[in-house]
Amino acid sequence: MPVPQHPQPARRTAHPQSTDASPAITRAFTLLSRRWNGLILMALAKGPADFAQIRERLPGISNRMLAQRLQELTVIDLVAQDVQPGLSSRTRYALSPHGNAFLIPLAVLFLWAEDHLPASSSPSDQPAASGH
Repeated sequence: MPVPQHPQPARRTAHPQSTDASPAITRAFTLLSRRWNGLILMALAKGPADFAQIRERLPGISNRMLAQRLQELTVIDLVAQDVQPGLSSRTRYALSPHGNAFLIPLAVLFLWAEDHLPASSSPSDQPAASGH
């Protein structure tokens, strides 16, 4: 009696995306690999805030690091600054239209992490797999 064969999925010989996608995804991962960037964007997703309010939303970040990251995120147009004139001029930060668009993949990444990464430790805390 013949054994039924399961059809094998067709193998693709070429990548589905063009090679132009590689620099784009590299830029995205570079952005997210810089400590605090993703968390700052998530903090601003709650609404515009001044420097002190952002710090309250991100326990553990230093003033220097927050200032540096806000400047970097402003330069690449993910965060917009609004300097309010007056005696005690305050700068408020908000997500730019590009920053708001970035919340879509960031939210998906957040949901994936909630479902698939252990909450008690980071991947670097895990022992390395032994090859023997």
